[in-house]
Amino acid sequence: MATDLLSNIDECNQFIASNWEIRKEVNMWNRGELKQKAKDVLRGNYWNAFLVSLVVLLTGGGHNNGGGGSGGSSSQSASEYVSGWVIMFIAIIVIIFLLIRILVGYALEIGGRKYFISLFGEEDSQTSLLGYGFKNRRYTDILLTMLLRDIFLFGWFLLLVIPGLIKSYSYRMTTYILAENPSIGKRRAIELSREMTYGEKLDIFVLDLSFIGWYILGVLALGVGVLFVQPYYDATNAALYLKLREKAINNGLTSEAELSEAKLAPGEIY
Repeated sequence: MATDLLSNIDECNQFIASNWEIRKEVNMWNRGELKQKAKDVLRGNYWNAFLVSLVVLLTGGGHNNGGGGSGGSSSQSASEYVSGWVIMFIAIIVIIFLLIRILVGYALEIGGRKYFISLFGEEDSQTSLLGYGFKNRRYTDILLTMLLRDIFLFGWFLLLVIPGLIKSYSYRMTTYILAENPSIGKRRAIELSREMTYGEKLDIFVLDLSFIGWYILGVLALGVGVLFVQPYYDATNAALYLKLREKAINNGLTSEAELSEAKLAPGEIY
């Protein structure tokens, strides 16, 4: 009996080990490679990248937030009386933040992703790419797609934290897809992000965990140090997207044409 049990455990271990080896062969990226690429592109571009990351972060954009939601609370006074105007003030602040996030933050986040993707290209990267998402049709397409994504995320987080967290990883590449082709379509951008991250979410989660040490150091540096880690994190995620993009194209999930912005007709203004 004991021998059979040990034999079964042995077989399970071999199965897990063989599948892990297959997984490593299938994956086209590893954490060390992505982070090294990020360091390489940030040489000579760090302060521009820092500015882009800061702007995106201040307007609510970031990979670690759930869906752009926000909330607030007020404590009772000694007489357990809560002033109505205090609650109203907090509500107004929340509404203003959400409006800034939706009307300004979405487009700035896509511009930020565009900038970090461009760091890995042959062309010079310009901080002016932050304004990329504000051009006419781009702005509308980006706003509607990001709003739909956040509504989906909000719904998942209403169920439980874990499903919401998983879906946040599933939808992570949506912003990069929009940075390449804002007119790809609302549902298509989200669907393609899900396909790109299929089987990759755990590895992406581990990639995020590998930055914890940096963020702890940032917090110890009066909290301000966190801001200086953000460009490194953003560049690494852009490198990850490019790897997942390459894999998706090779697997026939998408094409260069779909991930390229359509050229304008003569006289047409984007």
